[in-house]
Amino acid sequence: MDASIFQGNLVRSDRIVYTPSPFAKENLIYLQEVGRLQALQPHTSQREHLASYLFFLVEEGEGSVRFGGSQFSLRKGDCAFLDCTTPYSHRSSDLLWSLKWVHFYGSNMPGIYEKYIQRGGAVCFTTEYFQEYSGLLDQLYDIAASEFYIRDMKLYEKLTSLLTLLMEESWNPAVPSADTRQGKRDIQPIRRYLEQNYQKKISLDELSEQFYINKYYLTRIFKEYYGLSISSYLQQLRITRAKQLLRFTDLPVENIGTQCGIPDPNYFSRIFRKIEGVSPGQFRSMWNKGKTDDGQQFRLH
Repeated sequence: MDASIFQGNLVRSDRIVYTPSPFAKENLIYLQEVGRLQALQPHTSQREHLASYLFFLVEEGEGSVRFGGSQFSLRKGDCAFLDCTTPYSHRSSDLLWSLKWVHFYGSNMPGIYEKYIQRGGAVCFTTEYFQEYSGLLDQLYDIAASEFYIRDMKLYEKLTSLLTLLMEESWNPAVPSADTRQGKRDIQPIRRYLEQNYQKKISLDELSEQFYINKYYLTRIFKEYYGLSISSYLQQLRITRAKQLLRFTDLPVENIGTQCGIPDPNYFSRIFRKIEGVSPGQFRSMWNKGKTDDGQQFRLH
């Protein structure tokens, strides 16, 4: 894939416009374009209704982004992560900027971007991971320019690394008040309590009283931090433990439900099927055809 170097009156750019395979377009997060530019004059670039997501970082200079009715100022070390189905524009200031960028897409990207925003991810932000982002963009460029026969998979690997890094630093509550910061610190003991006591009946009122935290605030902050309600998190712990017991013990299904905190056998079977798509008995049969007994210890995830 050849790089295209463009020298105009407004910008100098070095980019690769990439065409993914049909397999990649159907199954992966895939690259559309990657490159860098140097502004030669202050100017505005404007786009709308693109089936694409854009990430860029400012290597030098300053500029601004207009997105969703808001304007954001950016300078060296800042980044932007935009859903390009929403109209946007970016402009270099008189302190002419240089940028690295990547456009990419995938059928699951709307959901990933929504989760990023729900977690408090910002459209434009100053990052502690500038070198990591810059390195990933360089690797995307090099892979796109290569002759790897599994190029689309290698690009997918780097794009998911980029998204993982974005998610890692996306905790950014809208109002970083003292009690929000305190709530963030307090949430770890509550999660540990759930992991150690999931087999018991646990109520929101009990948690509120035990950890001296308002139950409505706890409900909100727990979901913001972990992306699940407390009841859904408990359910995840219980079903994970049930799968371990189904695979590595001979306990009857009804006993497993009780040990996991779901003593009603019918309800246990219904919830298990809802999450796993099969009954507990079917799950056991699928996994136990090559059964071993190696005394493993398990952690819940």
